[in-house]
Parts: sequence; structure tokens; C-alpha cells
Amino acid sequence: MVVVARCRVERAIVRRLVRGVAVYVALVVVGWCALAPILWAVSGSLKQDGEIADAALLPEHPRWSNYGEVFDLLPLGRMLLNTAVYALCVTAGQVFFCSLAGYAFARLRFRGREVLFLAYLGTLMVPLTVTVIPQFLLMRAFGWVDTPWAMIVPGLFGSAFGTYLMRQFFRTLPAELEEAAILDGCSTWQVYWRVLLPHTRPALMVLAVLTWITVWNDFLWPLVMIQRNDIATATLGLVRLQGQYQTQWPILMATAVIILLPLLVIYAIAQRAFIRGIALSGVGGR
Repeated sequence: MVVVARCRVERAIVRRLVRGVAVYVALVVVGWCALAPILWAVSGSLKQDGEIADAALLPEHPRWSNYGEVFDLLPLGRMLLNTAVYALCVTAGQVFFCSLAGYAFARLRFRGREVLFLAYLGTLMVPLTVTVIPQFLLMRAFGWVDTPWAMIVPGLFGSAFGTYLMRQFFRTLPAELEEAAILDGCSTWQVYWRVLLPHTRPALMVLAVLTWITVWNDFLWPLVMIQRNDIATATLGLVRLQGQYQTQWPILMATAVIILLPLLVIYAIAQRAFIRGIALSGVGGR
């Protein structure tokens, strides 16, 4: 009996080790697939034109001047500033209006609440390309084509995903907080703004980071709406640079790396709050 029990324990330990090794191998493979394009872009941005096909990760003589040439060929600084302004405005609007709508759907009781929420959530099934033409016609009717307003206003008043995210988080807050605030004489706005909203900072951080990344990386909408370089976004500038200098891959890769750096900085700063918000809101699959 002792020998049989020992064999079972050893088999359990072996299975656990094999499972752990398999998990780590899978994580390494997935991580490499995610990091390989970034490493290749950084490596290519430091090479010369003739070395772009070289398999070496780091060139013998890194050419840092490629990054300086980007700003000589393209007003990238202005485009980065434009993108940051657009992303900041849209992110602020998304955080405010999505939190407001999420609070209403989670805490306020009114007729047709669930039906309205499901209908609003159903807009997630509509492809973005379907709404481009109607939105363009609206922007043209308002006279906002080729203006910063076309980049800010359409995404300013919330989204179905952001509302869903905030609703799920508001529903996790204890009802005693709201009841105590009402007993103290707080209005509905005060309950939302002063009592419940401060507890949703992790979800707000998740929404802010996701919105910022979406606006920063957006290409289709700026391509449709913007023609002038002085109000163009960074992604639009990269594509225009590719059209003019499509054979100068080191310059193009240097531009891509410069555009990527602000996103890495933002995620590094908000990493803990972002992961905590994903876990608490249930978006991670709980």
C-alpha cells in the first residue's frame, strides 16, 4: 500500500511539472509572437537601407540618425501632438459619459431599462465600416470635414463597450453605500459623483487606457476625414510617408517606433490599475 501511494504521489508531481512546463512554454511562444514584430521594427530602424534584409537583430553600426530624418521628412511632432489632443478629448468624454450611463443602467430603476441596455449593447455587432459613410455625411452636413471637430465629437459621447464595462463595475459595489448616501440627503448626482464614482477608479483606468489606444491607433476615420498635415494624426502621417518613401524601410520603421513609444509609456504607468480593473470588472472572462 505504501508503494502504491508513493507511486500515485510521484505521478501527480510529474503531471504537475509537465503541466507547468507546458504552460510556461505556451506563454513564451505567445510572448515571442507579440514581441517579435516590435523587436524587428526597432532593429530595422537602426539599420541602413542595404541591411534591412539582414537577419541580425542588432546592426554592427546602429544608425541613430534615422530617427532624426523622420522629423525632417514629416512634421511628426505636430502629428503626435494632434493625436494626443484627440485622444485626450475622446478619452475624457468616454470616461465621463460611459460612467454616467453605466451608473444609470446599474443603479437607477426605470421602465425599459434592460431592453434599452440590450439594444445599446447590440450596436457592438455593427461593423465600424458600416457606420463610416453615415458619419461622414453627418460631418459634412455640419461642415466639420477636415477639421479637428470630426476627430473629437463622434467618439466623445461614450460607447456601448465602455457603458457595459462601467455598468458591470457599478453592479459590484455594495448597495449600502448608495443607501447611506441617500439617507444623508444626497441627490442622485451626488450619489454618482461623490460616493460611487471614486470607487470605480480601476474600471475608469481600463476604459481610459483602451480608449486612448483605440484613438491613437485609429487610421480609417482620419483617412476619411483629414487631408491637411497640420491636423493629421501620427498613423496618417506614417502612411503618407510610406507612400512617398516606400523603399526607405529604416525611416518607416523609425517612424513606427516613435509612434509606439507613447503607448508603451502609458501602459507602463497604468499597468497595475489596468490589470486590477480588468480583474474586478469581469472583462477578463470571470
